[in-house]
Amino acid sequence: MAVAKSRKSRSRRNMRRAHSALSIPALSVDAATGETHRRHHVSPEGYYKGRQVVAKNAVIEEENNEE
Repeated sequence: MAVAKSRKSRSRRNMRRAHSALSIPALSVDAATGETHRRHHVSPEGYYKGRQVVAKNAVIEEENNEE
């Protein structure tokens, strides 16, 4: 098992963690509804790339089934 020979300084530890920060997900505005949604995801209204791919009733039924 690997064991550190000497303690790492705060500076070296923080330099190693410099690339670990979380980023904010990219948002897009749907062309059909003007709704904000995550990129490459279906909007809450069921639209993707300006077309409706999921019926509104199906979205509501799924939400009711989860509760």
